[in-house]
Amino acid sequence: MSQPRVPGDEPDGLELPCGETLDPGAVDLGMREYRCPCGQRHAVVLDVHPPTRFFPSSFVDVLRETIEPEDDFEAFGTPHLLGIVLEEFPDRVAVHDAEGDGGVGYAMLWVTDFDARRLHEIVVELVVELMDHAVSHADDDATIAQFETQLAQFDVETFVEEYRGIRDFDSPGDRRV
Repeated sequence: MSQPRVPGDEPDGLELPCGETLDPGAVDLGMREYRCPCGQRHAVVLDVHPPTRFFPSSFVDVLRETIEPEDDFEAFGTPHLLGIVLEEFPDRVAVHDAEGDGGVGYAMLWVTDFDARRLHEIVVELVVELMDHAVSHADDDATIAQFETQLAQFDVETFVEEYRGIRDFDSPGDRRV
């Protein structure tokens, strides 16, 4: 349960990459973007958001079957996707650990310097890069050639545009951006 606050006793908040501050308690589970006082929109991602926010469930299933996390998570998911983004853009992602705050409904919050659409493109680009790297280590030249052919035909912007138009979230509380 949230703790009552006395006026003037507000938490410092989460400093965003743009320098503004966001109260993590103001983030609801359906939020996908934050319209910041700086004038920009920042993507908001929570650990409870399904990875189907970025990829179709069939692809998420493949990721989960293929990637065995070396952490406390049972399966590959949204925290891992945002970890990849954070590794690539450490100064453009703000992270808030809310594990000890039972009043917010999430354990991790990421707010990026990118809007939700650009973040979606970045997540797809980074996962494709990881797949390309993994396939390059395959012992099967035919598999490598087939993947490279498919990769040459894959357009991230088109995929993101089409997927954002048809995606269906697992939770009824989720809504489109």
